[in-house]
Amino acid sequence: MTQIPNQRIAEEHYFTASDHAFLFYRYWPQAQAEAEKAIIIFHRGHEHSGRLQHVVDELDLPDVPMFAWDARGHGKTEGPRGYSPSMGTSIRDVDEFVRFISTQYRIPMKNIVVIGQSVGAVLVSAWVHDYAPKIRAMILAAPAFDIKLYVPFAVQGLQLMQKARGLFFVNSYVKAKFLTHDEARVASYNNDPLITREIAVNILLELYQTAGRVVKDAGAITVPTQLFISGSDYVVNHKSQHQFYQQLNTPIKEKHIMEGFYHDTLGEKDRHLVFAKIRTFIERTFAIPHYQHNYSNEDIWSYTADEFRKLSLPLPRLCPKNLGYKLMRKAMNTRWGKASEGIRIGLETGFDSGSTLDYVYLNQPQGQGMLGRAIDQIYLRSNIGWRGIRQRKINMEMLIRQAIRQLQQQHQPVRILDIAAGHGRYVLDAINDFSKVDSILLRDYSEINVNQGQAYIEERNLTEKIRFVIGDAFNAASIASITPAPTLGIVSGLYELFPDNSLIKNSLAALADAIAENGYLIYTGQPWHPQLETIARVLSSHRQNQAWVMRRRTQGEIDALVENAGFEKQYQLTDNWGIFTVSIAKRVQR
Repeated sequence: MTQIPNQRIAEEHYFTASDHAFLFYRYWPQAQAEAEKAIIIFHRGHEHSGRLQHVVDELDLPDVPMFAWDARGHGKTEGPRGYSPSMGTSIRDVDEFVRFISTQYRIPMKNIVVIGQSVGAVLVSAWVHDYAPKIRAMILAAPAFDIKLYVPFAVQGLQLMQKARGLFFVNSYVKAKFLTHDEARVASYNNDPLITREIAVNILLELYQTAGRVVKDAGAITVPTQLFISGSDYVVNHKSQHQFYQQLNTPIKEKHIMEGFYHDTLGEKDRHLVFAKIRTFIERTFAIPHYQHNYSNEDIWSYTADEFRKLSLPLPRLCPKNLGYKLMRKAMNTRWGKASEGIRIGLETGFDSGSTLDYVYLNQPQGQGMLGRAIDQIYLRSNIGWRGIRQRKINMEMLIRQAIRQLQQQHQPVRILDIAAGHGRYVLDAINDFSKVDSILLRDYSEINVNQGQAYIEERNLTEKIRFVIGDAFNAASIASITPAPTLGIVSGLYELFPDNSLIKNSLAALADAIAENGYLIYTGQPWHPQLETIARVLSSHRQNQAWVMRRRTQGEIDALVENAGFEKQYQLTDNWGIFTVSIAKRVQR
């Protein structure tokens, strides 16, 4: 039997998420006066932080403060039970909660360990993948990467029902006796009024999508990781857990298979075995310097570099996949394909061009006749990439406005520089009150983009404060010599188009030279894309007669490039699919 030490007393608090939702959390203070490190625990689906009291006590780390939230729709956090607007929202909650704990309790991110169980482990691993936080380590118990749905075609059925019914809720089929052998835990689960047995269909379906993405792309994760797999788990399948572990890109990782354990790994009868391993892992990770992955040669030696090289090679001529892509290319180049205005623009200027992106932002299907407009609507609204691009624009505008507010609070002038602005629409749309802006300089390599952007400026009668000129985003001397010094630099959708990091380093170094101290840089990333091969095999780029082949940069890689140039990342926004990120960083002291 597990011997329970003296019970630690939890304080109850709330923190406010960026969308103004109030999330409840428990805080178990440390015994000593000052805390140098912390543990943050994320509960299973259906549960809440109150059921983690035994974890805090039995870990027996009295000098380490511990924290645990009630996720949206759970426990004492208000809102519909089992509901969150999206998995992307919940992952962002994790980022904001951990950063809140770090700031509020003055604990460096590098001294924080996160523990996630089941659905909580999926949220934690997705957060580490998407946001690349510089935490000490993560510990995952029975991550719900692949939930066992015993009804054939259950996912497909739920997808059809969601389309027909919209939002509805599914009750958990799992009985407490199949979660743990601990009879007291079974009884407490059955009698706990705060247990949330339902889950919103959008979250259940997005859980599968998010878990699949994280497992497939686990090579992006470089944080030291300890993984526990319950040997007799009735809730989740093991295969994806092993795949995830195998692909983790960190030398500090360990996997433990707990034979005979049910799904509630941290609440099992013999959980003392797990806690002993967790304590040892935590002690070892703090006994060595904070591990950080070396990103200096990612454009040459990395799995994303290998992926890029593979996509750059032609497929065998008679390969079914190659024939399928060839048919798609031919269809787009027919009279019917070109009847879509969006496809026509893409074929003429490149599907990664400023003209294409500006058309995607507008999201107004156009074309020749009813058929052309119908094709254009499918092109614009069914394409996950274009949906992500439009969300990226929204996120860009949010961070531009945030940067302006911060500059004003610091009594700094607001001088904006965008080195590859396309048509400049997202900058113009972001500025609601031009009286708050001192000057805006937009640059782009393309005369077409500059001319169209200049037309937008004239339409809005903004020629007094905004200039749009031709400029090379990789001409370091040209950027660094801009005067007066900009206080907000922007680079959006550019670096993702170039696989070579030397170009990016030169551009970022120039921005660091140009931007005033304590100014800001807003930059974008594309750490993941589900249609990467289709894009490479079918779509053309703005570079004449070249395929649009992209090398993904993990969030950790692009953040490292920005940091090495002289910036300190502050905050990040990501779309619900984990495709496009927008981050803001501060120019640190020279």
